[in-house]
Amino acid sequence: MFKLPHYIKTRIKSKTHVMRAGDWCVLTAGIVLVAVLFQQLWSHDGATRVQIRLGDTIYGTYSLNQQRDIHVEGAIGSATVSIMNGRARFSKSPCHNQYCVHQGWLSRSGQAALCLPNQLSLELIGETKNYDSLNY
Repeated sequence: MFKLPHYIKTRIKSKTHVMRAGDWCVLTAGIVLVAVLFQQLWSHDGATRVQIRLGDTIYGTYSLNQQRDIHVEGAIGSATVSIMNGRARFSKSPCHNQYCVHQGWLSRSGQAALCLPNQLSLELIGETKNYDSLNY
């Protein structure tokens, strides 16, 4: 078993003896507040729609409550966006690296997949706009 050196033990003891009951209450309240705010601000709800962008224009917005394939003609060729069981993904793309296809299924509000060579993107949209560092 790993044992702490004596000088570290004494420093820990001295620090914990300095903290009083009020200090522990403030520390506990701070931890609880951070946990509650994390749940409220960074929880991702399920998405209801997928928005497909071609360049800087919106190509279309589709419900995730359907099963279909959408063929979009991008800058370098045709890409296919699949929608199934409340999820969406790029299932086919003409780009070389296929990063957008490897992104896989997206199901939570705020998730996005990009195909930069083809200038296509898809973003999942929920009932409310989630908090992130861009809309702060």
